[in-house]
Amino acid sequence: MPVRDWALWKRPRRWITYTLTTEAITLALTIWAALYFSVTDQQIGTYALLAGLGVLQAEISRKIERARRSLNVTPHISMTSVWMLPGILLLPPQLIALLSFTLYMHLGIRTWFGLRNVDPHRTATNATTVILTCFIANLVTHALFGADPMNATPGVAAGAVCVAGAMYFLVNTAITGGGLYLAAPEKASVKRIVGTWDDNLLDLATLCLGGMMVMAIINQPLMGLVMFVPMFVMQRSVLAKQLEELASTDQKTGLLNATAWHHRGNQELSRASRTGGEFSVMMIDLDYFKKINDTYGHLAGDDMLIALADLLKRETRAHDLVGRFGGEEFVVLLAGASELEAVVAAERLRMLITELVVHSNTNDGEAVVISDRSASIGVAAYPEAGQTLDEVLASADAAVYVAKESGRNRVVGVATRDTVAATPG
Repeated sequence: MPVRDWALWKRPRRWITYTLTTEAITLALTIWAALYFSVTDQQIGTYALLAGLGVLQAEISRKIERARRSLNVTPHISMTSVWMLPGILLLPPQLIALLSFTLYMHLGIRTWFGLRNVDPHRTATNATTVILTCFIANLVTHALFGADPMNATPGVAAGAVCVAGAMYFLVNTAITGGGLYLAAPEKASVKRIVGTWDDNLLDLATLCLGGMMVMAIINQPLMGLVMFVPMFVMQRSVLAKQLEELASTDQKTGLLNATAWHHRGNQELSRASRTGGEFSVMMIDLDYFKKINDTYGHLAGDDMLIALADLLKRETRAHDLVGRFGGEEFVVLLAGASELEAVVAAERLRMLITELVVHSNTNDGEAVVISDRSASIGVAAYPEAGQTLDEVLASADAAVYVAKESGRNRVVGVATRDTVAATPG
């Protein structure tokens, strides 16, 4: 394929500049290290051991990793840090770069042979990020603990492992986050850029295994094989959690899907019936959503749905249930809220929706801005509107129709039929 046709050039210009600059710096540092640092036979042996173990572990777990990558909606946490952390502490920079190159070249070969459709520039970018991360972690660790910290006292060695791990985590997060932001600044969010709490805990757990690998290589290199067991179990556990979330989550918006929302809603109904409590349900329907799809395309429509989902998650409490029932219809269960309280909350959401500004692209890639949207919201409360969850939902849905027939862009409560009118969107 000609260079001008590479998928790399289709990315945003600022991301291309950032990525190529990072790669140029990494290449320059690698060449400088090769000229400046000497390499011993023991270090070459350590490199060969780490590379061999890393490739072997990747082969053993390739099906699990392929499934994990296909399900990820946040930055993928790989297991390479288990092998790269020992490299930071035991190898000179040029062998650190060679170790990362070896591990990611193996991944690239697997990719190119059709196991997963990933552009080569993504593999190169990931390898470069890891190399530069390790270079910085290596520099800081040796500056603080000396040229050979692992042959110092136990306290110094332990401190060096902790600092190397912390630097790897922080620098890798910063470099990766910068790239993700520049790739799509209009979609930037903390979750998208740095991942979830679970993602970061997995990353830290992997670095802990890397610290144990350092000690294994120093004292008994073949013990590195034992590390395969906890790594395999960890990968399977993460995959099981992803599959569980997939079964209960709407993949487009990240909200509860209809089945999961009904299940958890019935649990709230049981609690309220036992304790004599109450809850309210809001049905939210975007007005004239079809016009967005017809005018800008379905990609822009999807971005509008995602933006609304983010708004609902941000503006509701952690114990409220927010779900998507399909199309442009969303539902929120407000635990312990009366209908009057829910109407007030719904009116606040309605106003926020009218202020929502969504940056997106047409199907042809042309930038567009979607604004001046509105929603019709119906509100119903348990037990006044029904004794079952389906009855409450039906009442809220009927209230949505009243809101639409009354001019849209308004909130209607079932009990009083109170409406809050505004200019239609």
